[in-house]
Amino acid sequence: MPMADRKARPGADARKPTHVEASQAKILAAALPHVAFDGWTLRLMREAAEAAGVDHNEMRLAFPEGALDLVDYFLADGDRRMAEALAGEDLAAMKVRERITRAVRVRIEADGPHREAVRRAVTLLALPTSGSHGPRALYRTVDAIWRAAGDTSTDFNFYTKRATLAGVYSAVTLYWLADRSDGFADTWAFLDARIEDVMRFEKAKASVLGVVEKLPDPFALLGRLRYRE
Repeated sequence: MPMADRKARPGADARKPTHVEASQAKILAAALPHVAFDGWTLRLMREAAEAAGVDHNEMRLAFPEGALDLVDYFLADGDRRMAEALAGEDLAAMKVRERITRAVRVRIEADGPHREAVRRAVTLLALPTSGSHGPRALYRTVDAIWRAAGDTSTDFNFYTKRATLAGVYSAVTLYWLADRSDGFADTWAFLDARIEDVMRFEKAKASVLGVVEKLPDPFALLGRLRYRE
């Protein structure tokens, strides 16, 4: 398995983790208790590596791009834990909207114990210096959600589904980060409302496409008008 795939899905299968993967997991575990206070920094990563017994060379091999790689690994680990949790549920018995709603909630709940770490990650990835790390991580998450929900599309819908969900997931995550309601009840109500918005849009789009398909071909009409005797 390529390194990129191992980073994106840490511990995603039952095989024994490689030495690099083991180092990544150790450093993340050592870093998480301190992220809320220190942020995702190179200094934190170095201290976490030292605390985890990972030497400097191993640390650099595990996270070549420093703290940004550590953040990426943290977010990918949340995707993995979401997929594991959903694998034990009967999503096939649900409607698509219910599957997506459930998957988004489980993904957010996967990071429940580390909400401040997520806040710090969002802040870091929003900086221009983070380059494409943020968009790549967001795409990976929404792709993991759709795959967990059983999506098998390969046409243009593959991209539109992920683009739409990226907007929903981003909005719900930001809402969750500021939510003070009991059990995050307001967040889940906000999620339901956003999914409902998407479903209304999809119905309207399908209705418009249905009407358009029944309209005569404008180019054919022009041709008949042009060459009418």
